[in-house]
Amino acid sequence: MGFFDKLKAGLFKTKETVFKPLNNLFKSLRKIDEDFMEELEEVLICADVGYESTEAIIDKLRDRIKEDKLKDSDEILAVLKEIMCDMIGEGAPLNTGANKPDVILVIGVNGVGKTTSIAKIANNLKKDGKKVVLAAADTFRAAAIDQLQIWADRVGVDLIKHTEGSDPAAVVFDATAAAKSRNADVLIIDTAGRLHNKKNLMDELAKISRVLDRELPDSARETLLVLDSTTGQNAVQQAKEFKNSANITGLVLTKLDGTAKGGIVFSIKNELGIPVKFIGVGEAVDDMEKFDNKQFVQALFEE
Repeated sequence: MGFFDKLKAGLFKTKETVFKPLNNLFKSLRKIDEDFMEELEEVLICADVGYESTEAIIDKLRDRIKEDKLKDSDEILAVLKEIMCDMIGEGAPLNTGANKPDVILVIGVNGVGKTTSIAKIANNLKKDGKKVVLAAADTFRAAAIDQLQIWADRVGVDLIKHTEGSDPAAVVFDATAAAKSRNADVLIIDTAGRLHNKKNLMDELAKISRVLDRELPDSARETLLVLDSTTGQNAVQQAKEFKNSANITGLVLTKLDGTAKGGIVFSIKNELGIPVKFIGVGEAVDDMEKFDNKQFVQALFEE
């Protein structure tokens, strides 16, 4: 099964509860009036597209209907898809540079699928021919180190780790040395999944950043925030809090296959302006791919 088919299957719950009614709404369209617009608004809000994002979509759709004098339901649906594609934007590529290794710092609270996301991103990069090294800098939970080791073995990449309770910055220091000596293309760093409103998380990220600034000053850097799609608008709030303490360059959305709230993608991009770079639609190691806005919207609407 290709990833688009997995994406369609993974978005089944969202499609059934939200976008199926939306398709039905367009099929039964007789007249474009306020009743139709209100129904459309309700469907989008139920998908966790978010109030602000929904209002923006509806306003743009009204303008296009008026400007282009649209009356045909197929034309209006096509315009709606176009507006939604534009709203979430194209999936931005990972930051890369001429001086290897590129660095990906991964943050997020416990339980969002951070460790498995790291493995899946490593697998994705490996398929692209990249040599990847992982750093187990979440040293506060032995389970996190063990879990990352299992995934590293499964994917076939090197893992640099210390014992539980070690200084995360020391792990990162050793990982930068290993990445350089092994001529790695990418270094991916797992960080502690503590709550986003704790000062110690900010301090730890600052300490790790200082090590990276010193040891890999010319490397391209990426900070990815992993969010659990099933938490809906709570994920948006979580992202806002993290944005206050870290320079987030991209988002990883997990568990899209387990939620009817797939519309969260629109809300996050519209309210935070941070690009979604990866989405996960399953448990398998190849169930995460680089985000493609056109594929995503097409998968939502396609039967």
